[in-house]
Amino acid sequence: MARIARNHLIPALSILPTKSCLSANPSLFASRPHSTPVLGFRRCFSCPSRLSMSLKAGIVGLPNVGKSTLFNAVVENGKAQAANFPFCTIEPNVGIVAVPDPRLHVLSDLSKSQRAVPASIEFVDIAGLVKGASQGEGLGNKFLSHIREVDSILQVVRCFEDNDIVHVNGKVDPKSDIDVINLELIFSDLDQIQKRLEKLKKGKARDSQSKIKEDAEKSALEKIEQALMDGKPARSASLTDFENDAIKHLCLLTMKPVIYVANVAESELAEPANNPYVKEVMNLASELKSGLVTISAQVEAELTELPSEERTEYLKSLGVSESGLGNLIRATYGLLGLRTYFTSGEKETKAWTILAGMTAPQAAGVIHSDFEKGFIRAETVAYDDFVTAGSFAAAREKGVLRSEGKDYVVREGDVMLFRFNV
Repeated sequence: MARIARNHLIPALSILPTKSCLSANPSLFASRPHSTPVLGFRRCFSCPSRLSMSLKAGIVGLPNVGKSTLFNAVVENGKAQAANFPFCTIEPNVGIVAVPDPRLHVLSDLSKSQRAVPASIEFVDIAGLVKGASQGEGLGNKFLSHIREVDSILQVVRCFEDNDIVHVNGKVDPKSDIDVINLELIFSDLDQIQKRLEKLKKGKARDSQSKIKEDAEKSALEKIEQALMDGKPARSASLTDFENDAIKHLCLLTMKPVIYVANVAESELAEPANNPYVKEVMNLASELKSGLVTISAQVEAELTELPSEERTEYLKSLGVSESGLGNLIRATYGLLGLRTYFTSGEKETKAWTILAGMTAPQAAGVIHSDFEKGFIRAETVAYDDFVTAGSFAAAREKGVLRSEGKDYVVREGDVMLFRFNV
C-alpha cells in the first residue's frame, strides 16, 4: 500500500456469600444470570478498557460481498437484511452464537447436569464500507465505532463471480477490496491518534508516574502514526510492552488481529485453492500476517434451512466436513490464542474461554473475580481422564484428579473444580 499523504487526512465525523472452600460452580450464585452463555467478567482481549461478557468479532467488508448473508446464516435468529444493493445494512447487527464443542455434552451427560452452557462468540455486522468511509462517504463511517471494542475483525472478501449480484466497484478484485477496507481503518485510526496526541500536548501530568505513562503513550502513538502514514497497520509498529499497554485504551482498529474470510461459490467450497481469487487473498493474508478462512455464505444460508441431522450429510455431499461457522470460530480461537476449560456438576456443565497461559486463579477469575481473590486450589482432571473415569469422585479414586496451586497453567480441556475462601 502506498504511503499516505498527510493532506489527505480529514477528521472522521452482585454480592457473593462468604463461604470457605466453596466449590466454584457458577450455578451456586443466584445473582449471576445463567440463561445466556457468557465468557465471564473480564476485560476484552484486545481492548482492556471495557469489561466484556463474550468474545466479540466484527464483520467488515465492501457492500455486496456476502457480509449480511453470512451474519444471518451463523447467528441464530439473525435479523440482518440481505439484498442486492449497497448499504442494505443500515444499523449494526449483533448476534450471539454458541461455540460448538461436542465435549460439553459428553461431560454434561456424565455429570447428569440439568443444563449444558457453551462458550459464546458475539458477531457484530456493520454497514458495508466504501472508499472514503472514514471521511464520511457512504454509511460505514457512522459504524466504525461499533467495532472498536471487538476482539478480532473478520474481513469478508468476495471471491465469486455472479452477474446477478452487483459489485460496488464494478468488478471482482480481492486485492483492491482489501486495500479499500484496510485504508479506511487506517484513516480512522490516524484521526483518533492525531486527536489524542493534541490532547497529550495540551495536558499536564499530575505527578511523575502519570508523566511516565503519558510519555510512553506519546512515544507509542508517534511510532504508530508513522506506520499508518506508511500504509501499514498499527500492529506492525515496534512497541515496548509498556508502550503497548499505554495505548490499549484507544482500541485501535488496525491493532486488532484480522481474519480474511474468502467467500466462494458453493461449487468451489471443496477445493478453494483452485480459485484464483482465493489464492490472491491467501497471499495477501500471509503478507499481512493475518488469518484466512474460506466459506460459502450461500451454503451457510442453505444449512439454516435444513434440520440439524441433515446438515452433516449436506456438507459431505459438497466435499467438506465442517460448516463455515466452525471454521470461523476455530480460526478466531487460534488467532487470539484462546483455550477452553470446563466446570461440570449436577446443576450445569459449562465451557469457559481463557487466554493461553492463564494460571488457575486467573481462570477462576473468569467465572467471578472473587474466585481469583480467594483462590485456594483447583481440583483438576484432563478431559480424556474425566471421560474414562466418569466423574470427579471416580477420577480421585483412580489417582488422575490433581490438586493444582496458584502457579498451575490451565491446559486445553481441563475439567476444574475451584476451592476458594472469600
